[in-house]
Amino acid sequence: MTSRRLAKIAQAIKETVSTTVLFQLRDPRISNVTVLHVEVAPDVQSAKVYISIMGDERTKALCMHGLESARGFIQSKIADRIQTRYTPVIKFVQDTAVKDTMDTLRILDELQHEREQEEATQHLSSEEDGPLEEAPPED
Repeated sequence: MTSRRLAKIAQAIKETVSTTVLFQLRDPRISNVTVLHVEVAPDVQSAKVYISIMGDERTKALCMHGLESARGFIQSKIADRIQTRYTPVIKFVQDTAVKDTMDTLRILDELQHEREQEEATQHLSSEEDGPLEEAPPED
């Protein structure tokens, strides 16, 4: 199967899963879920749905359990959307890229803040000492 066709199927699955999770699932465990991307196997019999869940570990575990419970319903919505011989069996995978990016940005902001504080204290201490006198050149 061509990669263009697989990309179109992956996009259709992504849109279907996103709208189903957002508008049709009534499970209170499923919240703060973002569908990031979908990988479809070349034989179109399976697909990995990469998701990001915001919250603590307990919230993430409950949300994953809720998504696994609703997997059959979501697959039926996918079957309605794409007209293929086989409906892909979906597997939800937590993608930590968003969390890792947020953690990295937080650390960089902290480092920048510390650097600005160090520069400010160095500037203040150099003003208190007065102008530095140049040492005579050594021969």
